[in-house]
Amino acid sequence: MNWLQIFDNTLSSILSPATMGYALAALGLAMHFGFGGLLNMGVAGFMALGAYGYAISILTFGFPWWLAALVGLAAAAVFALILGIPTLRLRGDYLAIATIAAAEVLRLLFLTTQFEDVTGSADGLAGYHGSFREANPIPEGTYGFGPWTYNETGWWVRIMGLLTLAFAVLVVWMLTRSPWGRVMKGIREDEDAIRSLGKNVFSYKMQSLVLGGVIMAAGGVVYALPAAVAPGVYVTSLTFFVWTALLLGGAATVFGPVLGSLIFWFIQTFLANVLPALVDAGVLPFMSSTQAGTLRFILVGVALMLLVIFMPQGILGDKKELTFVR
Repeated sequence: MNWLQIFDNTLSSILSPATMGYALAALGLAMHFGFGGLLNMGVAGFMALGAYGYAISILTFGFPWWLAALVGLAAAAVFALILGIPTLRLRGDYLAIATIAAAEVLRLLFLTTQFEDVTGSADGLAGYHGSFREANPIPEGTYGFGPWTYNETGWWVRIMGLLTLAFAVLVVWMLTRSPWGRVMKGIREDEDAIRSLGKNVFSYKMQSLVLGGVIMAAGGVVYALPAAVAPGVYVTSLTFFVWTALLLGGAATVFGPVLGSLIFWFIQTFLANVLPALVDAGVLPFMSSTQAGTLRFILVGVALMLLVIFMPQGILGDKKELTFVR
């Protein structure tokens, strides 16, 4: 087994666009569930809207990359409004049912051949990187060291991803420490008590749903920056992976989703490399390399169950968190 190659590939995941995309999606989910108590099971749908909105705006309408990114965020905001208006006045589980169903409807809509010229159907979308790469100020060449060595395009994608993540973290950090954030925490704990104080609970929930959805869409845009948009990525398992990252780091925290996403992708990449290598080395003779590669998804599912049972507050979470509403 080539342990050096395995660790090199694993360490490179720390700065991968996928890790940043997951971190943004988990941060948006923290706005929904961690701070607002909203059960959103349609994370994949919000990420898909960001990615497809970005790609379609460039390929079909010829928008520049920055305007296309804004279109993806706006699409997620509209999607959140459509979901929230009929469900946020009901119990939280209705939102969970609506979001997971709506995300699946979106995926099938992007898959249908009826709009193949726009969405690419099962082939997805590619070739939308021109304007983004033209805006790259980094001189041509290869930079970095060790597993973090990339060309100018690779660094441009990662820099934009890091800037987007940093801005989202700053916004969430400021909001959660504001009177608005304290009201949202109060709604999470006891919305009837907040309603008795004269607060419009529905309005606050809608604001949280829209804001979190926009951050998730930003994660979808970052995820789509280096390669292509494929409908097979935005499936239900993506939502569960983001939930795992959130619960791992801490649902009611600002930096927990980022930490959870880093750990999640570090472990995922390590298992994706080491399990097939163990098969080739004869350590796991009872399965093929393909089966070993998919075994990591089973381990992720088991880890999610254990997190919910034994450490629901996450790594950075506080079991004794108190909520004050002003």
